Amino acid sequence: MSGSRTARKLAVALSLLPLLAACGAEKASQSAGGGKVSAGSSGQLDVPADAGEDLKKQYVMENAIAACMKKQGFAYTPDPPEDPASSWANDGADYELTKKFRQKYGFGYAAAAVYPDDPQSPFSRAAAQEPSANAKYIATLTPEQKTAYDKALGAPPDGKASGGGGKDWTGCQGEGNKAAYGSASAQDRGAETAARNQANAQALNGDPKLVGLAQSYASCLRKDGIPVTTTQPTSIGEMVKLQAAGSTPDGIGGAAVDGTSREPMSKDEALPLLTKEIDMAMKDLACGKDFRAAYFPKFLKAPGSTGNG
Repeated sequence: MSGSRTARKLAVALSLLPLLAACGAEKASQSAGGGKVSAGSSGQLDVPADAGEDLKKQYVMENAIAACMKKQGFAYTPDPPEDPASSWANDGADYELTKKFRQKYGFGYAAAAVYPDDPQSPFSRAAAQEPSANAKYIATLTPEQKTAYDKALGAPPDGKASGGGGKDWTGCQGEGNKAAYGSASAQDRGAETAARNQANAQALNGDPKLVGLAQSYASCLRKDGIPVTTTQPTSIGEMVKLQAAGSTPDGIGGAAVDGTSREPMSKDEALPLLTKEIDMAMKDLACGKDFRAAYFPKFLKAPGSTGNG
């Protein structure tokens, strides 16, 4: 997990519900089958045979960007997208994997200072791996070349653009979007995704079985002395994790949420926090076992929930 991905993961944990986070699918760089994927000698990614339709489009987009940048005279290493189903495996979708993780790392926050050299500790310095191939390449460019590179790569949609334009990515990222998604603009697709996510959330939150299991989950947490701030099926699974994140000192492992560097907390200082976090994490996992077993299959099968948004 790169530093930028680590920061995005924390941002997701702090601000998004599981339903919305799945649309982003920005954790580790893995294939739909769970293995590492890298661009071959052709500079193109091989699309996994078992990838879903939405995931395939993300591969098409990355490969199209790489081909476009090559025509512009620049190198670009396509970034392998990840199947959201595997991205949630260690976050409750797979009970045994999540149990193994939480027994050592809790939710992963205090562990950054206790295990600073362990790449499996999400926010540790070891998890912030070397810069990506693209970052290394960009670092070799002159300021003039960097300006040209940025222009060739393109920018996100600008809804404030005059003349009713600015609804699409520009440059090679725009070409990649068109190759994958056709003529529909990125802005329009975003609106469609938001509406779809809202419909999915309403369906999950109105599911009688999930509602009942969420109530049982909440009762169990209260018995363990853990505050319950929501019983909505789309929110309760991340509720305790968000509470832990909110009570963890910013920059505990040496990097703050905003990406700035901090003096990391010592291992001795962080150990009591980790012990408390592990206790909370394990209680949450045990209380939510039946709920997650019913929730994730429905969540991951919701229309478009594994898409790129």
